[in-house]
Amino acid sequence: MHDKPLLKSVGELLRRRHGASSRAGQAGPGGFALDSLKVSGFIAGTLSTEDEARLADEVAQLLPHHWDLPTKSVEALTPVVDHLGGQQELMAWLDRHPGRPRLIARIYVLLGHLDQYSDDPAVLAAVRHARAEDPYPVGLRGYLTPETNDETLGSLAFRIEELLGDNREDDATALALATADWLRGAARNADNPSDDVREMGELMGHMRQDITEAAPRS
Repeated sequence: MHDKPLLKSVGELLRRRHGASSRAGQAGPGGFALDSLKVSGFIAGTLSTEDEARLADEVAQLLPHHWDLPTKSVEALTPVVDHLGGQQELMAWLDRHPGRPRLIARIYVLLGHLDQYSDDPAVLAAVRHARAEDPYPVGLRGYLTPETNDETLGSLAFRIEELLGDNREDDATALALATADWLRGAARNADNPSDDVREMGELMGHMRQDITEAAPRS
């Protein structure tokens, strides 16, 4: 993963997103939990490389359900996050493990940036300009809100996370790639783009490349 997208402040990567309340009360994976022995071994520094990879996969499976699992199950993740030093460090750790952990980490970094850009006036202006040319680009039909406002990008983040929570990783990946590509194009075609918009376009290009590299080959 590129250092810039990973290390740039993106706020809380794990948070209740707009629209999450619509699924409140729905059951997550039955009985899903992190293996406490693996967690203890990881914190103690005694976990084998193979078991650490298995733990990373368990964490990656849990993340999309952090808002619909019992509190006790989600709290099992806290010692891992604390040991690593925070949520961004958690993503960096997941990114070191190929397969689902790396893919989930890179998608969540994208979600964090979507949340960050949701209320950026310059980015929203670029998005409105792009939608004036093409209101519902291919790959985003059925996902974009009718109006372009400070909920538009956050809503896309929610839909991507929702697909992950429904175990539709391929669809979530496709939507993540379409979103990054669309925003990259919006920045490129913006009228008199600001430095922030140009940076956003460059960042989305990196994000698209990172997610593509992490996605399973068909």
